[in-house]
Amino acid sequence: MNQAMLEVLRATFAWAAIATLLVMVPGTLVAYLLARREFRGKTAVSTLFSMPLVLPPTAVGYLLLRLFAYDGPLGEGTLGLDLDVILSPKAVVIACAVMATPLVVRTARVSFEAVDPRYEEMARTLGHGRAATFFRFTLPLARRGLIAALILGFTRAVGEFGATIILAGNIPGRTQTLATAIFSAQQAGREGEANVLLIIALVAGFVAVYAAEHLSRTQAAAVSR
Repeated sequence: MNQAMLEVLRATFAWAAIATLLVMVPGTLVAYLLARREFRGKTAVSTLFSMPLVLPPTAVGYLLLRLFAYDGPLGEGTLGLDLDVILSPKAVVIACAVMATPLVVRTARVSFEAVDPRYEEMARTLGHGRAATFFRFTLPLARRGLIAALILGFTRAVGEFGATIILAGNIPGRTQTLATAIFSAQQAGREGEANVLLIIALVAGFVAVYAAEHLSRTQAAAVSR
């Protein structure tokens, strides 16, 4: 494995980690609201956060491109300042975060729904407020599922391609990721390089999904006791 490939892997995992952390806090809160609250528009909110899961990734990338274009809602012409997103590492993080959001929200929601609401009711009858109940009881009980959500979101970010290549491009040494590097190597006929990167992606994906599956099973077993 050459230095350029190592740099691609380092950058990809770093960007995926940042994107996942950016999504995790708001994603967890949205998942909790969807799992525990009934409100007008709940189905619409749930659908909106699931959209990146069913839309073509290139469509999501194009939507983000229009959002950050000069005349877009977050463009320089509208805001009066340049956020310098398009074709930058920021674009990689944003694209990865958007595409990881559905997996994080859906997995976290299932984790919260698996927690028996009676535990929360008991905590509140003992004088704990809603915030204290959430942080002291609900989060610990759902922790395995939330870790699984973190792992799945990170893995989705690592493998992101369609939205990334539209918004960030595929610039070696600047915005190239594991997925786009495989594409470039295959297009250029560098099969050895493409195969090595493919094996790394397969191993990382298998380990991540296996870990998430194990955590989900132990989460279900723990809350059923």
